[in-house]
Amino acid sequence: MKKLLRGRINVYFETETEQLLLGDCFEILKKVKPESVDMIFADPPYFLSNNGITCQAGKMVSVNKGTWDEGKDLNAKHKFNRGWIRLCKKVLKPNGTIWISGTLHNIYSIGMALEQEGFKILNNITWQKTNPPPNLACRCFTHSTETILWAKKNEKKAKQLFNYKVMKEMNDGKQMKDVWTGSLTKPSEKAEGKHSTQKPEYLLERIILSSTSEGDVVLDPFCGSGTTGKVASKNNRIFIGVDNVEEYLQISKRRLEKVHEGKKL
Repeated sequence: MKKLLRGRINVYFETETEQLLLGDCFEILKKVKPESVDMIFADPPYFLSNNGITCQAGKMVSVNKGTWDEGKDLNAKHKFNRGWIRLCKKVLKPNGTIWISGTLHNIYSIGMALEQEGFKILNNITWQKTNPPPNLACRCFTHSTETILWAKKNEKKAKQLFNYKVMKEMNDGKQMKDVWTGSLTKPSEKAEGKHSTQKPEYLLERIILSSTSEGDVVLDPFCGSGTTGKVASKNNRIFIGVDNVEEYLQISKRRLEKVHEGKKL
């Protein structure tokens, strides 16, 4: 694992196939070996924490998630997105790909930033949630989808890996479409601790199995509670996760340890 990193880095947790790194992704990405990563999944801040309200478990709660998610003006938001995407491009292999999730609050900036930083968007995945929280204000339609952009380097020689047959098998023998329907994260997946924007494991499983092979390096620059890492480890990929909140890395660590315990059984 160490051969992928350069310089001093705060390694929070490490195994032969995984590393959790504590710190700012802008600084850590600069220390990842260029063109060493096969796939990146990023769930960056949506900038939703604006003192509004939402519904959770039948109760009215604040939408505020933390200082990392506080709203920014358009220019600051786009500068942030271009910055981390530019760094991700440097660490991706020539045929590597990047997946980025978002909502209307940030995804249009991300799409533009990808093209400005030399990426070609391959797919615009719509994740349709079967059990979204209700719209309490009743002044617009219920927000029930998120977008996941899949992109490769915009270079003639760049050829992304796509495990077409695997996806077809997962979809009952039919070509898989770009609308994926499923529930929000199950309570059982939050047994080691909660994260306000935690993605369900089935979503990451589809992403990782579609665009990587066993032994490939998967990086998540905003790894949160570690869903990407858990799914990558379970499917025999190498994982590097970065977050600047130690509490979240504690959750990630416990989830990775559970995967290893399961493999020993």
